[in-house]
Amino acid sequence: MGPIRIAIVDDHPVVRDGTAALLVAEEGLEVVAVAGSLEEAATVLDAGAVDVVLLDIRLGAESGLRLLHERAARGEGGPRPAVIVVTAYDYPQYVEAALRLGAAGFVLKTAPFPELVDAIRRAAAGGLAYSVRPGPANRLTARELDVVRLLVEGRSNDEIATALGIGAKTVETHLGRLFERFGCTSRTELATRALREGWLDVPPGA
Repeated sequence: MGPIRIAIVDDHPVVRDGTAALLVAEEGLEVVAVAGSLEEAATVLDAGAVDVVLLDIRLGAESGLRLLHERAARGEGGPRPAVIVVTAYDYPQYVEAALRLGAAGFVLKTAPFPELVDAIRRAAAGGLAYSVRPGPANRLTARELDVVRLLVEGRSNDEIATALGIGAKTVETHLGRLFERFGCTSRTELATRALREGWLDVPPGA
Protein backbone atom coordinates (compact mmCIF):
# COMPACT_ATOMS: atom_id res chain seq x y z
CA MET A 1 0.00 0.00 0.00
CA GLY A 2 1.24 3.49 -0.85
CA PRO A 3 1.16 6.47 1.48
CA ILE A 4 -2.12 8.12 2.43
CA ARG A 5 -2.45 11.14 0.15
CA ILE A 6 -3.72 14.21 2.00
CA ALA A 7 -5.04 17.60 0.90
CA ILE A 8 -5.34 20.50 3.35
CA VAL A 9 -8.02 23.16 2.82
CA ASP A 10 -7.52 26.14 5.14
CA ASP A 11 -7.44 29.86 4.41
CA HIS A 12 -4.75 30.57 7.03
CA PRO A 13 -1.32 29.95 5.41
CA VAL A 14 0.45 29.49 8.75
CA VAL A 15 -2.02 26.82 9.88
CA ARG A 16 -2.07 25.18 6.46
CA ASP A 17 1.70 25.06 6.05
CA GLY A 18 2.34 24.15 9.67
CA THR A 19 -0.06 21.21 9.51
CA ALA A 20 1.51 20.05 6.25
CA ALA A 21 5.01 20.16 7.78
CA LEU A 22 3.90 18.05 10.74
CA LEU A 23 2.07 15.51 8.59
CA VAL A 24 4.89 14.86 6.13
CA ALA A 25 7.08 13.85 9.07
CA GLU A 26 4.66 11.00 9.82
CA GLU A 27 5.34 7.60 8.28
CA GLY A 28 2.85 6.63 5.59
CA LEU A 29 1.40 10.13 5.12
CA GLU A 30 1.93 12.43 2.16
CA VAL A 31 0.56 15.95 1.63
CA VAL A 32 -0.16 16.24 -2.08
CA ALA A 33 -2.26 19.41 -2.27
CA VAL A 34 -3.21 22.53 -0.33
CA ALA A 35 -6.03 25.00 -0.93
CA GLY A 36 -7.19 28.23 0.63
CA SER A 37 -10.64 28.78 -0.85
CA LEU A 38 -13.83 26.94 -1.79
CA GLU A 39 -12.95 27.19 -5.47
CA GLU A 40 -9.56 25.60 -4.93
CA ALA A 41 -11.10 23.02 -2.59
CA ALA A 42 -13.60 21.90 -5.23
CA THR A 43 -10.70 21.15 -7.54
CA VAL A 44 -8.93 19.19 -4.80
CA LEU A 45 -12.00 17.09 -4.00
CA ASP A 46 -12.54 16.18 -7.64
CA ALA A 47 -8.91 15.55 -8.47
CA GLY A 48 -9.06 11.77 -7.86
CA ALA A 49 -5.52 11.76 -6.51
CA VAL A 50 -6.32 12.42 -2.85
CA ASP A 51 -7.36 9.96 -0.14
CA VAL A 52 -8.21 12.33 2.71
CA VAL A 53 -9.09 16.04 2.75
CA LEU A 54 -8.70 18.14 5.90
CA LEU A 55 -11.40 20.78 5.47
CA ASP A 56 -11.68 23.93 7.58
CA ILE A 57 -15.24 25.17 8.17
CA ARG A 58 -14.40 28.86 7.96
CA LEU A 59 -12.83 29.80 4.62
CA GLY A 60 -12.83 33.58 4.66
CA ALA A 61 -16.45 34.66 4.41
CA GLU A 62 -17.52 31.22 3.15
CA SER A 63 -18.29 27.92 4.83
CA GLY A 64 -16.51 24.68 4.02
CA LEU A 65 -19.74 22.87 4.82
CA ARG A 66 -21.18 24.29 1.61
CA LEU A 67 -18.72 22.18 -0.32
CA LEU A 68 -19.99 19.01 1.38
CA HIS A 69 -23.58 20.12 0.84
CA GLU A 70 -23.04 20.60 -2.91
CA ARG A 71 -21.44 17.17 -3.29
CA ALA A 72 -24.24 15.52 -1.28
CA ALA A 73 -26.81 17.30 -3.46
CA ARG A 74 -25.22 15.76 -6.54
CA GLY A 75 -26.05 12.32 -5.13
CA GLU A 76 -22.53 10.96 -4.94
CA GLY A 77 -23.28 8.93 -1.83
CA GLY A 78 -20.88 10.79 0.41
CA PRO A 79 -17.72 12.67 -0.41
CA ARG A 80 -14.74 10.85 -1.88
CA PRO A 81 -12.00 11.34 -0.96
CA ALA A 82 -12.81 11.05 2.71
CA VAL A 83 -13.29 14.48 4.29
CA ILE A 84 -12.33 15.35 7.85
CA VAL A 85 -13.69 18.65 9.09
CA VAL A 86 -11.00 20.42 11.13
CA THR A 87 -12.15 23.49 13.02
CA ALA A 88 -11.74 25.59 16.14
CA TYR A 89 -15.51 25.53 16.65
CA ASP A 90 -17.15 22.61 18.46
CA TYR A 91 -20.72 23.82 17.95
CA PRO A 92 -23.21 20.92 17.80
CA GLN A 93 -24.78 22.16 14.57
CA TYR A 94 -21.40 21.95 12.83
CA VAL A 95 -20.86 18.38 14.00
CA GLU A 96 -24.38 17.33 13.03
CA ALA A 97 -24.12 18.96 9.59
CA ALA A 98 -20.74 17.35 8.92
CA LEU A 99 -22.07 13.91 9.86
CA ARG A 100 -25.28 14.37 7.88
CA LEU A 101 -23.36 15.56 4.79
CA GLY A 102 -21.09 12.53 4.75
CA ALA A 103 -17.88 13.79 6.33
CA ALA A 104 -15.67 10.98 7.61
CA GLY A 105 -14.51 12.90 10.66
CA PHE A 106 -14.64 16.00 12.81
CA VAL A 107 -11.53 17.08 14.73
CA LEU A 108 -10.91 20.27 16.69
CA LYS A 109 -7.82 22.33 15.91
CA THR A 110 -7.05 22.27 19.61
CA ALA A 111 -6.86 18.45 19.65
CA PRO A 112 -3.48 16.78 20.19
CA PHE A 113 -1.68 16.17 16.91
CA PRO A 114 -1.70 12.34 17.32
CA GLU A 115 -5.50 12.54 17.39
CA LEU A 116 -5.50 14.18 13.95
CA VAL A 117 -3.10 11.57 12.60
CA ASP A 118 -5.27 8.77 13.98
CA ALA A 119 -8.36 10.37 12.40
CA ILE A 120 -6.61 10.51 9.02
CA ARG A 121 -5.66 6.84 9.17
CA ARG A 122 -9.15 5.78 10.24
CA ALA A 123 -10.84 7.87 7.55
CA ALA A 124 -8.49 6.53 4.87
CA ALA A 125 -9.45 3.01 5.93
CA GLY A 126 -13.14 3.79 5.47
CA GLY A 127 -13.97 4.48 9.11
CA LEU A 128 -15.35 7.45 11.02
CA ALA A 129 -13.30 9.71 13.26
CA TYR A 130 -15.48 12.09 15.27
CA SER A 131 -13.71 13.48 18.32
CA VAL A 132 -16.77 15.66 18.95
CA ARG A 133 -20.27 14.20 18.97
CA PRO A 134 -23.49 15.93 17.92
CA GLY A 135 -25.23 17.54 20.87
CA PRO A 136 -28.96 17.88 21.51
CA ALA A 137 -31.05 18.26 18.38
CA ASN A 138 -31.32 22.05 18.10
CA ARG A 139 -31.45 22.22 14.33
CA LEU A 140 -33.43 25.09 12.87
CA THR A 141 -36.18 24.46 10.35
CA ALA A 142 -35.88 26.18 6.99
CA ARG A 143 -38.42 28.80 8.09
CA GLU A 144 -36.66 29.41 11.41
CA LEU A 145 -33.39 29.82 9.53
CA ASP A 146 -35.04 32.42 7.27
CA VAL A 147 -36.31 34.32 10.31
CA VAL A 148 -32.91 34.26 12.01
CA ARG A 149 -31.12 35.35 8.85
CA LEU A 150 -33.37 38.39 8.48
CA LEU A 151 -33.11 39.10 12.21
CA VAL A 152 -29.32 39.17 11.90
CA GLU A 153 -29.71 41.64 9.03
CA GLY A 154 -31.47 43.97 11.47
CA ARG A 155 -35.01 43.61 10.09
CA SER A 156 -38.02 44.36 12.29
CA ASN A 157 -40.76 41.79 12.84
CA ASP A 158 -42.95 43.54 10.29
CA GLU A 159 -40.12 43.61 7.74
CA ILE A 160 -39.42 39.91 8.31
CA ALA A 161 -43.10 39.13 7.86
CA THR A 162 -43.25 41.05 4.58
CA ALA A 163 -40.05 39.46 3.24
CA LEU A 164 -41.30 35.95 4.02
CA GLY A 165 -44.94 36.50 3.11
CA ILE A 166 -46.22 35.58 6.55
CA GLY A 167 -47.98 37.45 9.35
CA ALA A 168 -46.18 39.45 12.01
CA LYS A 169 -47.79 37.21 14.66
CA THR A 170 -46.25 34.18 12.99
CA VAL A 171 -42.85 35.85 13.17
CA GLU A 172 -43.41 36.53 16.87
CA THR A 173 -44.32 32.87 17.37
CA HIS A 174 -41.13 31.70 15.64
CA LEU A 175 -39.00 34.08 17.69
CA GLY A 176 -40.73 33.09 20.94
CA ARG A 177 -39.98 29.42 20.30
CA LEU A 178 -36.36 30.21 19.43
CA PHE A 179 -35.98 32.30 22.62
CA GLU A 180 -37.27 29.39 24.68
CA ARG A 181 -35.23 26.70 22.91
CA PHE A 182 -31.93 28.55 23.13
CA GLY A 183 -32.46 30.37 26.41
CA CYS A 184 -32.39 33.86 24.86
CA THR A 185 -34.25 36.84 26.26
CA SER A 186 -34.00 39.34 23.41
CA ARG A 187 -33.69 39.67 19.65
CA THR A 188 -30.14 41.01 20.07
CA GLU A 189 -29.08 38.04 22.18
CA LEU A 190 -30.53 35.59 19.65
CA ALA A 191 -28.83 37.34 16.71
CA THR A 192 -25.53 37.50 18.57
CA ARG A 193 -25.64 33.80 19.39
CA ALA A 194 -26.54 32.94 15.80
CA LEU A 195 -23.49 34.83 14.55
CA ARG A 196 -21.14 33.55 17.25
CA GLU A 197 -22.10 29.91 16.80
CA GLY A 198 -22.30 30.03 13.03
CA TRP A 199 -25.96 29.03 12.61
CA LEU A 200 -26.05 30.65 9.19
CA ASP A 201 -22.90 28.81 8.09
CA VAL A 202 -24.81 25.52 7.93
CA PRO A 203 -26.26 25.20 4.41
CA PRO A 204 -30.08 25.11 4.17
CA GLY A 205 -31.32 21.52 4.16
CA ALA A 206 -28.08 20.23 5.65
